[in-house]
Amino acid sequence: MFKNKSILITGGTGSFGRALVALLLKKYEPRKIVIYSRDEQKHFDMNNDFQDGRLRYFVGDVRDRERLDMAMQGVDIVVHAAAMKHVHIAEYNPMECIKTNVDGANNVIASCIKNNVEKVIALSTDKAAAPANLYGATKLVSDKLFVAANNLVGAGRTRFAVVRYGNVMGSKGSILPFFRKLLVNNADHLPITHEEMTRFIITLEQGCNFVIDGFARMHGGEIFIPKIPSITIVDFAKAIAPQLPIKIVGIRPGEKLHEAMITENDAHLTYEFKNYYSIVPTINFSFESDYSRNALGDEGKRVDPNFEYISNINEHFLNVEEIGKMIKEIE
Repeated sequence: MFKNKSILITGGTGSFGRALVALLLKKYEPRKIVIYSRDEQKHFDMNNDFQDGRLRYFVGDVRDRERLDMAMQGVDIVVHAAAMKHVHIAEYNPMECIKTNVDGANNVIASCIKNNVEKVIALSTDKAAAPANLYGATKLVSDKLFVAANNLVGAGRTRFAVVRYGNVMGSKGSILPFFRKLLVNNADHLPITHEEMTRFIITLEQGCNFVIDGFARMHGGEIFIPKIPSITIVDFAKAIAPQLPIKIVGIRPGEKLHEAMITENDAHLTYEFKNYYSIVPTINFSFESDYSRNALGDEGKRVDPNFEYISNINEHFLNVEEIGKMIKEIE
């Protein structure tokens, strides 16, 4: 799938981008990987860390259509990971979030079609399902744009799909490095926003592999959602520092108590496969696809009409010991 292919990753200097690049270089023999990101310092650091002749570093913003057009010349596959992701920052800077997450998504789509890119997967978030904050709302719009983009291609070859998953364990800005920093600074407690809060959890490696698998599975227009465990934030704190008390500090602006990845409104569009779910498009495209089977021929089954995939009613919860084991594996 990726052998001798030219791949572009927007937001490529972030936690996910770096992990995906490492995996692609190690296992998949790409011809070239274009790292597209607006952070000059992260480009410098990543170049020093990887030092691989197959990597190309493009300083650029997804808001800049002209720069995207230039970066995508000769590209076969695109992973769109660039986004404003911090919920409370988006609440205070709404138009900046919209410019990156919505306008930027539209620019990526247009550049992919113009450059005849073969396949595109956009990264989404559990916050895009029944959004309660601006970040989630912009990612829902982005998801809709990427699904509908399959209608804009005409006779071209470009196909678009979306991958949606939960909190990434250990990524920058996530709760693990936040708690670790508090411990280094000799904190006497760990702050918890709400004692009943739950979240879906996935590792960077799992997220990267799920995206890679998505390229093989996709027809075009799907939203792929992995079957992953949930945790309670209280149990996560106990796994990090069982010796410290917790302090309830209140839910931050735009934050939800529980996260959903599939709501009842999408149940009639959802197929269950062995290790994931697929929300299929509501609109028809110029190409025909049997979404009950993925592109590999694996067969899915429709979920119940009242099905929901929400972090607090997930069948799979990690306990404190299992969370601790996951933390040790990634560190």
